[in-house]
Amino acid sequence: MTQPPAATGSRLLDLPLERTLHAWVQRFGEPRWRGCHVEGWVFESQAARLAAAQQLAAAGVHARFHSAYKPLVQHFMDHVDCTQVVQARVRYPLAAHGPAQRFRLEAYPLAALLGGGILHMEPHDDAGGGYHVELKLRDGTRTVQHVHAPNRVHTDMTGATVLSPTGWLRVGTQEGAADLIDTAVCTDYEQAFAAAVQAVRSHAWPDHEPYFDRLLLRVDLPGYEQPVGAAGETISTLEALHEDLYFTLLEFFQQHSGRPVGDRRLQPGQIVPDVRAGDGAPHVQVDLLPFAACADDLPAHPTAHAPDSLATLAKSPAPDRITQTLHAWPAQRFSARSRQGRTVWGQYHAGTQAPVFISAGQHANETSGIVGALRAAEVLQAQPGAHFALIALENPDGYALHRALSARHPGHMHHAARYTALGDDVEYRDHAPLYEREARQSALALSGAQLHVNLHGYPAHEWTRPLSGYVPRGFEQWMLPKGFFLILRYHAGWQLPARALLEAVCARLRQVPGLADFNARQRALYEHHAGPLPFEVLDGIACMQSQTSHDAPVTLITEFPDETVHGDAFRFAHTVQMHTALAAVQAWQDIATHLPSPVGTSSQTGL
Repeated sequence: MTQPPAATGSRLLDLPLERTLHAWVQRFGEPRWRGCHVEGWVFESQAARLAAAQQLAAAGVHARFHSAYKPLVQHFMDHVDCTQVVQARVRYPLAAHGPAQRFRLEAYPLAALLGGGILHMEPHDDAGGGYHVELKLRDGTRTVQHVHAPNRVHTDMTGATVLSPTGWLRVGTQEGAADLIDTAVCTDYEQAFAAAVQAVRSHAWPDHEPYFDRLLLRVDLPGYEQPVGAAGETISTLEALHEDLYFTLLEFFQQHSGRPVGDRRLQPGQIVPDVRAGDGAPHVQVDLLPFAACADDLPAHPTAHAPDSLATLAKSPAPDRITQTLHAWPAQRFSARSRQGRTVWGQYHAGTQAPVFISAGQHANETSGIVGALRAAEVLQAQPGAHFALIALENPDGYALHRALSARHPGHMHHAARYTALGDDVEYRDHAPLYEREARQSALALSGAQLHVNLHGYPAHEWTRPLSGYVPRGFEQWMLPKGFFLILRYHAGWQLPARALLEAVCARLRQVPGLADFNARQRALYEHHAGPLPFEVLDGIACMQSQTSHDAPVTLITEFPDETVHGDAFRFAHTVQMHTALAAVQAWQDIATHLPSPVGTSSQTGL
C-alpha cells in the first residue's frame, strides 16, 4: 500500500552564495596584488571571464580566467581560430578514477568543431595532467600549448571514488608562475550543488515511499550556454547542473529506501531541479511542494494554429492534440489514470493480421516517438485487416513537466521529466496502485500482441554529470549521440523470431531517405571521442540484444537522439520512428505465421 508522502509546503533550504568570480575581483583588486599574475578556472561564460580580467587589469593585475567545465573545448573556442587549423594533435591524460578515457570523452565535440580529419587524439602518462596540444596552421605555423584541466578526487553519492572538474586558482609574481597561490577552489557552482544535496540528505524522510509529492530545487547562478555551431551542440552548465542534481538525488533516495543503485522501481516522488541563469549572487532554494498539475499544464495548451498534418510537426505536440488525434479514429478505447490524475489513453484496433502493440512516451522527455507512433497508427488505420493496440503517451505526468521545463530551456534534455510523478519507470512498476502501468497491461491483454514496438529516444547532445565524475553513472553508453539504433528484447525461446524481426526491420530502414548518412555522421563523431561503437551494426544501424521476461515475448525498442531537437531535426526523428514501427508491423506478419503458438493468443503480461 502506498504511504502518504512527507508533508508538503515546507522549505528545506534558502541560501544565498557569494559569486566566486566577483570575490576574486574584489580580493585581487586590492593594491597589494598589483603587478601579480592571476589565473583562475570557474564555471562561467567567456564574456563574464573577460569582464573580470578587464576589471583586474584596471587595478594593475594581469588576470586570465578559464572555464573549469570542458576546458579543452572552451580553450579552442576562446583562443584558437579553428578555421586556420589544418592539423591538431591532442594528448589527453588517462583518468585514475572512473572511465580511463574520461578526458577523451570530455573533449567532445572538438572533432566536429575542427572538421574532418584534423583532430588526432592519444593518451599521455604525464602525472601533471591536462591536455598537450600541438597545432599546425594554414600558414605553416606550429604551436604547442598546455591546457590545464583542474579536477578533484572525491567520493560521490554511491561511495565510489571519482574525478570531477573543479575551480582552481594560481597566483604568481610572473607570468606562468604559481609561487604565491596554487590550489583547488570550491566555486559557487560547486557550492550550490553541494548545499542542495546536503539539504536533502539531512532532512528527516519517512520510511516508506513516496517521500514527497514534489521536491523542487531552484538554483539561480551565473552559468552559461554556449552554442558549438559546427557540431550542433551547446555547452550548458545549467543543463549539466540539472542532470547532476537529479541523478545524485535519485542515488540518495535509492540508498534511503534500501534499493540498489539504478533500481527503476524507486518511488520517491517527483524530483525537479530548476536551474536558471542570473547575473546576481547565486541562490539556492529547496522546497517540498504539492503537485502543481494545473501549473504544469499551462504550457500544454494547443497552439491556435496547430498544423493539420502530423508529418509537419516541428516540436512535441500539446497533450490535447494527442488526445484529439486518438479520439478521431474509430477504435475500442481503454485508459488508466496517472499519479497526478491525468488520463493515459489507449486504443485497440481489431483486425485479421497478427497483432502488434505500439507505444511511446514511456520516458516523457523522449518526444519524437509520440509523433512517430501517431503517424504509424494513421497509416495502419487505412490498411485492411490491421490489428494493433496503441498508447501514444504512456507517461502524461512526466510529459506535462517536460513541457513546463522546456518553456524556459527548450534545448535541454530534462531528465527530471523522464520518469513518472512517483519517480519510477512505469515499465518496472511491480505493485499496486499501478496507475499508468494498467494501460500497458490492457493493451497487451486486449490485443494478444506477441510483439511490442516501444518508441524511445536519448540525448541528442552530450550528457554529463560534471560534479559526480563527469560521465553519467549507469548511462555511460548514452552520454554521446551515436545515431539511431535498436534494442531487441525477447523471452526465453523467442530468440529466433526476434532476430528475424531485427534483421527484417534494419533491411527495410535502408530505404528511409537520409538515415544512413545521419547514422554515419553521428557514429564517426562518437568513435572519434569514445572509440569503436560497442554494438553490432546491421545495414548501418547499431543494435543491442538481450533476454528479458517483461511484457510481450518480443519487444523492439527504438532509440533516436531526440533530446531535445526541434524543426527539421524533429520532423526527421519522428519520420524515422514512424517507418520503424511500420517496418516492424509488416515484418511481423510473415514471422508470426511461423511461430510455434497460435497468433492472437494472450501474450505474457505479468510483471
